[in-house]
Amino acid sequence: MKDILDSPIEFLKGVGPQRGELLNKELRIFTFRDLLHYFPFRYIDKSEINTVRQIPEMDGYVQLRGTIRNVKKSGIGRNKRLSAIFADETGSIDLTWFAGINYVEGNLYPNRPVLVYGKPKYYGAAWNIPHPEMEYVVENPTLSKQLIPVYPSTEKASAKGLHAKGIAKIVENLLEQIQGYVFPEVFPQKLLQENQLLSRNDAIRQIHYPKNHDWAQAARRRLKYEELFFLQMELILRKQIGKAKIKSFVFENVGDVFLNFYENHLPFELTNAQKRVVKEIRADFFTGSQMNRLLQGDVGSGKTMVALLTMLIAVGNGYQATLMAPTEILAQQHFQSLAEVLAGTSVHIRLLTGSTKTAERKAIHAGLEDGTVHILIGTHAIIEPKVKFLNLGFAVIDEQHRFGVAQRSKLYKKNTMPPHILVMTATPIPRTLALSFYGDLDVSVIDELPPGRKPIKTVHYRESQRLRVFGFIKEQIELGRQIYFVYPLIKESETLDYQNLMQGYESIVRQFPLPDYRVAIVHGQMKPEDKDFEMTRFVKGEAQIMVATTVIEVGVNVPNASVMIIESSERFGLAQMHQLRGRVGRGAEQSFCILMTGDKLSAEGKKRLQTLCETNDGFVIAEVDLEIRGPGDIMGTQQSGLIDLKIADLARDGGILTEARNQALALLETDANLEQEAHQGIREEVRKIMRNKPDWSRVG
Repeated sequence: MKDILDSPIEFLKGVGPQRGELLNKELRIFTFRDLLHYFPFRYIDKSEINTVRQIPEMDGYVQLRGTIRNVKKSGIGRNKRLSAIFADETGSIDLTWFAGINYVEGNLYPNRPVLVYGKPKYYGAAWNIPHPEMEYVVENPTLSKQLIPVYPSTEKASAKGLHAKGIAKIVENLLEQIQGYVFPEVFPQKLLQENQLLSRNDAIRQIHYPKNHDWAQAARRRLKYEELFFLQMELILRKQIGKAKIKSFVFENVGDVFLNFYENHLPFELTNAQKRVVKEIRADFFTGSQMNRLLQGDVGSGKTMVALLTMLIAVGNGYQATLMAPTEILAQQHFQSLAEVLAGTSVHIRLLTGSTKTAERKAIHAGLEDGTVHILIGTHAIIEPKVKFLNLGFAVIDEQHRFGVAQRSKLYKKNTMPPHILVMTATPIPRTLALSFYGDLDVSVIDELPPGRKPIKTVHYRESQRLRVFGFIKEQIELGRQIYFVYPLIKESETLDYQNLMQGYESIVRQFPLPDYRVAIVHGQMKPEDKDFEMTRFVKGEAQIMVATTVIEVGVNVPNASVMIIESSERFGLAQMHQLRGRVGRGAEQSFCILMTGDKLSAEGKKRLQTLCETNDGFVIAEVDLEIRGPGDIMGTQQSGLIDLKIADLARDGGILTEARNQALALLETDANLEQEAHQGIREEVRKIMRNKPDWSRVG
């Protein structure tokens, strides 16, 4: 028998074919069930009435009860506006509309009792409320409800009456239509009691029209818990299936190649964190199951050395290894640093990028096919069909979030069996994101910097303090140090960015003239050979100052550079500034990062800069970045759509996520195949989630 919730949305009272099509396209609502899972993001509290007199002391939204008078239009064209005076027994305030003026005017009824809801603003020496929401007291049947839901919408949907109020009305119609329907529970009673969760039936009804704030909060918590529980259940099962089904090569020994390098060529003592991670990876190599491991570590924590040591284990067991980087500059940096430490060993390492010459490319292809090339460093050129390995056993992917899933999967097809995979990121990922985006990977963390490194001192200066900054730079250059000036680069405004960079360069050259000072410059519009020439000047110490765009975020390692100046730092993300800051602090001397901004800053901008000034801990920075920007921006557009959360918020619901994950793990420990009677609801829900996904086999 067909479930009523699977009915197409156009058959709901108040919708119809045209609105139904709009709901499909704009809000991805296709069925009654979809509408029930389209949740309000806040509520208007009809139980709390403020007065006009209270407005100056209040912060945020207010609800007023009174009457409207003196409705009038003014201005012409784009400056046209509608205004009215709202009054209660304590005073009056202006209401203003700049859009939808004719519609609003037709729905203003002077001297009738009305509820007005909005955010007062102080403008022109008086308070006013722009574009308030209004409900006429006598006519509105929802006044019996204390909390009125407010739903997100789009401009197109709102224009056709599917604004917050319009959506609330059709949700109300649906709840009336299915009044006797009981939403089937998926969790056993014991789990509900232990975690103090509402039933699914109560949660879905109360999320839309709650009795009070407590019910609304309890409904949100239950639905967030359920969403995160099944996300974690899917990831845990995927991981278990992978380990059970996806086999890979067994590296039986550490091998002479590794031991020879470790004893005779290792350039520095490993930190305890590096040793721990190498052991974790070695243990994976012995199991016979494919390793899928995420390696997180802050800038300069030594991830590349861990990658090299573990690649040498693969080579010592007769297999090839590869390291894939997202940019040519980063690939070249990896190649140069690894080739340098491998000099004098028997390991043959090559570099393959888009600009590798044809003759060299052919030689590399031949070396990979006959096994004489042991380690290949490169960009996405590695995954081209022409590149064939004799026996690729281990692949390291650097800066993982810049590679799409489809790109990474091409590495699996280079062999009869998939290679072991190590994913590295220098952008520390908040725990909630790691558990959600990478919950099917094992996670290793290098949480320790090499000894002897002093924390970088970070300070914020405004444009009005620039001469002071120039004075400090001259002092640093006299001490023999080198300086970076980095300017933003945003594709949408490349011309403007180029102008800013060149103006900055000219200003710096005037302040630091020849012959006492030499200034190098690097930007994306230069020819590769010119860029290399300028970078080489700086690396060799022939130029004391490097003026650049963010191309130096990765790719330049100059231990003598002790000052990083980030221009227009309000235009950078937190993680990017932290990465840039990691370009200095690589020597034994005290290093500095100076964040330059204009004299005016938004509250969000101040918070970002304050966070950088207060901490060097990449994980703390990542948590703040998540809170400010949300998960989509941090993971990058290539990851969008991987997790479609309807109500949970990874930036704020870390506690619920941890509870849900622990519950999922505990449940699978006691009932690995979800066979117990009490777990049939969970089993069926997991089946639905995994139905169209090829990895499903364990819960069969």
